Amino acid sequence: MTFKIIFCNLFVLNIDTLMKYFEEQEVMFAVVEIQGKQYKLSPNDTVKVDTLPNKVGDKVTFDKVILLSDDKKTTIGSPVLSGHTVTAKILDHIRDDKVVVFKKKRRKGYQVKRGHRQGYTTLQVEKIS
Repeated sequence: MTFKIIFCNLFVLNIDTLMKYFEEQEVMFAVVEIQGKQYKLSPNDTVKVDTLPNKVGDKVTFDKVILLSDDKKTTIGSPVLSGHTVTAKILDHIRDDKVVVFKKKRRKGYQVKRGHRQGYTTLQVEKIS
């Protein structure tokens, strides 16, 4: 017995074909804490995190792995998984677009204009182990 799903009356997908497609996709990912923020990372992903003190080209290892999932099972730490790490390479140090902070009080002659550019580090995930 086969079931069919209809999407917006445009095309029909067979459930068996859809399940086979998702089973072929080997999706491995980890949820990692980097400088107090959590990121979902997969191998060969590029991610923008807050500025790290390391130089461009250095390899960085993150050991605060909160969740690890591969195509077979998902492991959740309490609070972190011991023995698992994520290794990434630093690609670049960049600064985001300027955010303008403008303060004004009407009829008082008071106005202040300040700007801020947040610094980021671009990482490429090499391996999850």
